Amino acid sequence: MDSVSNEEKLQQIAKIRQQLSQIKDVDILLENILSAARSIVNADAGSIYEYDEAQNRLRIRYSQNNTLLKKLAPGEKLPYTSYSFSATNGSISGYCALNKASVNIPDVYNMEKYLDEEKTQPRPYNFNRENDLKNGYHTKSVLSIPLIMTNGKVLGVIQIINALDDYGEVIPFGKDAEFYVSYFAANVIQVYEYAYVTKQLIERLVKMANYRDPRETGAHVERVSCFALEIYDRYAVNKQIPEIVRNKFRDNLKLAAKCHDLGKVGVPDKILKKAGKLDEGERSVMEGHTCVGAQIFTPYENDLDLMARDVCLHHHARWDGGERGYPGKFNYEEYQPESELPKDREPISGEEIPLAARIVSLADVYDALRHRRCYKDPWTLDDTINEIRSEAGKQFDPDVVNAFLQVIDRLEAINNDIS
Repeated sequence: MDSVSNEEKLQQIAKIRQQLSQIKDVDILLENILSAARSIVNADAGSIYEYDEAQNRLRIRYSQNNTLLKKLAPGEKLPYTSYSFSATNGSISGYCALNKASVNIPDVYNMEKYLDEEKTQPRPYNFNRENDLKNGYHTKSVLSIPLIMTNGKVLGVIQIINALDDYGEVIPFGKDAEFYVSYFAANVIQVYEYAYVTKQLIERLVKMANYRDPRETGAHVERVSCFALEIYDRYAVNKQIPEIVRNKFRDNLKLAAKCHDLGKVGVPDKILKKAGKLDEGERSVMEGHTCVGAQIFTPYENDLDLMARDVCLHHHARWDGGERGYPGKFNYEEYQPESELPKDREPISGEEIPLAARIVSLADVYDALRHRRCYKDPWTLDDTINEIRSEAGKQFDPDVVNAFLQVIDRLEAINNDIS
């Protein structure tokens, strides 16, 4: 490759890094890091893993495959995939993480051809053909690169699959490709670290709220966040929302959804932890958690703060403006924690309710119905779907319900994965 092409490729990487630096959520960032790494070297497929050093486990976070994606209808996604496994030298990604070393294999089905660095014995890892057999895919060339923080800690592994030439034929990843992906990984790690810190901050806020209300677990918050993202992705396809708008919104939504019940820190224990039914006054105090949550993000400094405020404040509003929705229209900044909401409030309805809050509202109810609570057993999937469908145009935005129904298989896969 000539020097001009090299310079252009490095400029491309610098531009991608700048775009990625705008992303706040770790999960969205990982998804985009994988997409970018594949685009840099024209790879057909790939996966990105998170590495838990304390547990010595790798967890696959995102998988992408253009060949399989082309077989789906527009707007559909590949089946949700998430699993973890022990990191050992016996797997390609495990070897990569444990040894902080890149792995470049021209043909994984003929691994015996490739010796270790000293060219004295076969590599210690093997290729697991299980996913190829299940999906009807043929993996050939594989390039795995570790994501290493500035302090030396391994955060994860990028594994990209099947480099393609200009004619769409599978070729090995050359030395240039290995250099570019390694250079890219080194350049995005600071972006990853920043998003990682942001994630930890949000999770600590959520944990603080969970200490007050142990019924609202961290798993519930994570599920609602993932559900909201899947519903929005389908909603955005249905509404033909431009990609640049979609990407920014979904990044903020993933984090904002986790904050939906932070305001419960302002509800007194005698109400928050009451075993029996709340009376009218107690219920009004409980409903005030929406205002407390909004106050946490007021004044807002950026788009994420604004969306988190909207989600906290309005995720219990009803599409039809019914009286069971709250808190409605009033100056939430004047609300005093542990007090009842004012009684002369006007309802908020329809598209007055911010889109993020409409989506989180449905995601929250779906999770509540599908899981055991102190006052009820989990609902079946059929009963849950029938209930949510019946509330379209009443409690929920009909277009959000439609998107929900289109992605229910993915939501159930997430529901089964995060517990």
